Amino acid sequence: MSWKTRLITWLDHRTGVETAVRNFLYEKIPDSSGWRQVFGSVALFLFLVQAFTGALLAFNYAPTPGDAYNSLRYILTELTAGRLIRGLHHWGASMMIVVVVVHMVQVFLYGGYKKPREATWIAGVFLLLLTLAYGLTGYLLPWDNRAYWGTVVTTQIAAKAPVLGHYLTRLLGSTGDVGVVTFARFYGLHVMLLPPATMLLIVLHVYLVRKHGVAPVPGDELQPGRKFYPEQAFRDTVAIFLAFAILFVMAAAVHVPLEELADPTDTTYVPRPEWYFLFLFQTLKLFKGPLEMVGAVLLPALAILVLILVPFVDRGRIKKITERGFAAAIVVLAALGWAGLTAVALVTTPKPAVAQVDFSQPTGWLQLSPMELAGIGYFREENCASCHTLGGGKSRIGPDLANVPIKRSAAWMIQHFKRPSAMVPGSAMPAIQLTDAQLNTLAAFLLKLNLQNAEALQSAPDFATQGALIYQKSFCGSCHLLNGVGMKIGPPLNGLGKRRSKDWVEQHFRNPQAASPGSIMPAYKFSPAQMQDIISYLFVLPE
Repeated sequence: MSWKTRLITWLDHRTGVETAVRNFLYEKIPDSSGWRQVFGSVALFLFLVQAFTGALLAFNYAPTPGDAYNSLRYILTELTAGRLIRGLHHWGASMMIVVVVVHMVQVFLYGGYKKPREATWIAGVFLLLLTLAYGLTGYLLPWDNRAYWGTVVTTQIAAKAPVLGHYLTRLLGSTGDVGVVTFARFYGLHVMLLPPATMLLIVLHVYLVRKHGVAPVPGDELQPGRKFYPEQAFRDTVAIFLAFAILFVMAAAVHVPLEELADPTDTTYVPRPEWYFLFLFQTLKLFKGPLEMVGAVLLPALAILVLILVPFVDRGRIKKITERGFAAAIVVLAALGWAGLTAVALVTTPKPAVAQVDFSQPTGWLQLSPMELAGIGYFREENCASCHTLGGGKSRIGPDLANVPIKRSAAWMIQHFKRPSAMVPGSAMPAIQLTDAQLNTLAAFLLKLNLQNAEALQSAPDFATQGALIYQKSFCGSCHLLNGVGMKIGPPLNGLGKRRSKDWVEQHFRNPQAASPGSIMPAYKFSPAQMQDIISYLFVLPE
């Protein structure tokens, strides 16, 4: 006997691992088993991905409201692969819900819940509820405006539950408003209670599947069957690989934004849940006044009860899927109802009055003066990036403007912009056709630029640079103070979005005396696009 055989025998005798693995791989499954049985394995894999990425996030996450937001921004802007980790966790949650629902639909269509598999089905229903609970409790953890106001709606719905409403409100820590206690309760549920409960249910579910076996297609009961390994194991592996490939592409290519820090005073914010709860959100709109409880509590509770009772209502023999027309009709109607309500919710979602800042990106540009930010706009308009890099990247004809060894004065830069070959003999740079004031603005941006802030300044959105250009061209700084630059004749403009509405500011631009009697500000005839850009720029600036 070789030493490898002796080692395996010793381990198996002490732990039983080798026997357990062998029994798992060579479990007998029906001869009709195929690709439709892969969804359970994919769902289990996605849960493991969620657990792993959740642990990686927790290493850098501070579980208190204000610190949670800042730590998430650190993960997204500073941590190596932080954006990818969050993307895997975010889209993994959505994919897990989709796969669990598809798995239950497949079991329902084939009648796999019938005797003796009633308990297996019920365990699956509770696993679906736990999966939805992850999405519900994890929604608050970014602590941005979207998370905060979405959770306000959730706690208000919970408070409408008959008899239990008061106790649910106290349990969720939202008797007053959503705050530190609510955050702690949701974090505790998401991280400490739901994972062990899910693992216990998964173990129970797998045990019941092993105990009663996979439901065979009618007429296949007397077939000898086959082993799980290698054919079904191969199908599961392929399905898991495809699922992870889709998840990875989503995480890498589809950006998950982060809104501004939660603001309990922003009562104008329109909350929206994640896409998989939009149908319920839209359903609530169908019930007004005293009937709100019907849409908020009774219908969801009834749907859960129906799912649990399905095996006890449909007690007939298992039929072929081609003979289960009524079950197929139920699935089709449910899918149409869900899709219709979700589509209506998406279509009726109001667009933001002004452009929004994505705080998952570096936001150093928010601290720039209007002149420096407008300089970024001129840099883009003149296509300077075709010859120059900013803080690294593929080398180009001109020098890296964030890493030039000698910083020139603004006066030298202006002359260089006008006559490049005269200031730098042999330069192939064309002359820039801007006024001296505009060239000075471009120079202000370049003087502000360095290796440390290059990425943050490059991430300035177009609406902000265009708004700053309009601000500069309109000489707003001759009366107003913005980011510490300008005059104090008029009111300071930082935090304007907290004090005024978009409509008021727009009216003030068009007719200042009507909006503010006695104002000496001239009227501005901005185009709709210009008006949108400058108001969006002013509204995103911090106080």
